[in-house]
Amino acid sequence: MIQFTVFGHAMPGGSKKAFVHPAHGRAVIVDASNNKSWRQEVSLAAREAMGRAESTDPLRCALSVSFVFYRPRPKGHYGSGRNAGIVKESAPAFPTTRPDVLKLARAVEDSMTGIVYGDDSQIVDERLVKRWGSPERVEIVVRPAVAEALGTLALLSEAQATIPA
Repeated sequence: MIQFTVFGHAMPGGSKKAFVHPAHGRAVIVDASNNKSWRQEVSLAAREAMGRAESTDPLRCALSVSFVFYRPRPKGHYGSGRNAGIVKESAPAFPTTRPDVLKLARAVEDSMTGIVYGDDSQIVDERLVKRWGSPERVEIVVRPAVAEALGTLALLSEAQATIPA
């Protein structure tokens, strides 16, 4: 199992923009995300985590991953005066604002490719969570997928296949 935390403001990934290049008329696709420094932080932390693991070679097996993203609560979620520091009852329990957790995970997955695993297609079981918390961070756990979990996934797939469309 590989477990590590990356502190900082998580940035989304997976956003692409396409345009036709004026010089040669071919389609060009570029990453529209402004997340280079965040991805570098994740890559650095992943390298450090792999240095503490048994092997520094990327994992080559099916993987189960967990990403828990922590975002700071806005100041407006807290009371004032004698209630300063106390979360208001009206404050939302979860961070439901953008970016969505899937796009946050894409940036982290891509940053760990070639370091923790050969390719993010090796991920067969994934848990994505977005919570309030300080400091801002993502807590990452990567482990080999176990047959028991894969059996559960297969059972779920079989059950879905029997549901009429």
